Amino acid sequence: MKRKSMLPTPEDLTLDEINTRFSTDESARRYLEEIRWGNGVVCPHCKNTDQKRIWEIKANEAAKIRAGLYQCAECKKQFTVTVGTIFEDSHIPLRKWLVAWYLLCSSKKGISSLQIQRMLGLGSYRTALFMMHRIRYALAHPAFTGMLKGVVEVDEVYLGGKRLGRGRKVGKENKVCVVSLVERGGKARSMVLDRVTAENLKGAIMEHVEDGSVVVTDDYFGYRKLPKIFKHESVKHSAEEYVRREKGMKVHTNNVESKFSLLRRGMIGTFHQVSKKHLPLYLAEFDHRFNHRKNTDGERTIAALKCAEGKRLTLKPLKRGSA
Repeated sequence: MKRKSMLPTPEDLTLDEINTRFSTDESARRYLEEIRWGNGVVCPHCKNTDQKRIWEIKANEAAKIRAGLYQCAECKKQFTVTVGTIFEDSHIPLRKWLVAWYLLCSSKKGISSLQIQRMLGLGSYRTALFMMHRIRYALAHPAFTGMLKGVVEVDEVYLGGKRLGRGRKVGKENKVCVVSLVERGGKARSMVLDRVTAENLKGAIMEHVEDGSVVVTDDYFGYRKLPKIFKHESVKHSAEEYVRREKGMKVHTNNVESKFSLLRRGMIGTFHQVSKKHLPLYLAEFDHRFNHRKNTDGERTIAALKCAEGKRLTLKPLKRGSA
């Protein structure tokens, strides 16, 4: 089962590297095997890890035995590296999947499905859209692990629809609210809220922020009655206050607003229109890039590829609603 390693250091994984080194489905498959099975092949059916009880079946075109097929002696089932992942049952070549993952992870404001269709030579927009949704679905799950702590900035943004009038309350009925929580120096989490109320905002904060943390918001009235288990600081944007120093700490929401800036540009300039139903998938994409903002494009892509296992998304749930 031993084979020569072809996994480059993350810094080596560039678009040119993918096109040159993984120009065939065979090399792309081997690369995915090393990412998924870095410590040895694992049967996706019974989770057997005994390498003596798993063997690779030699490819035989005449017998219609494809390359990369394995047999597990424990459960008597066959499998490939794509079984139990978002790649399963996909007719798109694995080398094109690698390029799609890289482009999504390296494009700060996202990349449209039409662009992916053109660049990869896919047969239809529908195929490209489903492909990108599979990747986003992998990034959206697993669920959040651990709690945000330290100084956590919280803010909300309204996306979609047409803004009519001025002020906080006017023109929001046809928009979707997104709330983001950003741990300074750490990760971010974003979610869609059906209604922006003090109760919903408090619930989101209590669910994701560790007790005793400092929560920094703007002066929106919905944040005014946060539980005493948090230390709440706010900046008065209504009075044109955007940052102040208090007890050795800078009080501002610049990090979460910077994140929203990329999200807005992506929604307006790249995707143009995203349905409320699928918006959480796009938020997962932007969160992944933000959470790995200090990594190279290669490191960010490898981290994303490791999320592919255990995820399946069929076309049926996506038939309702637009992109």
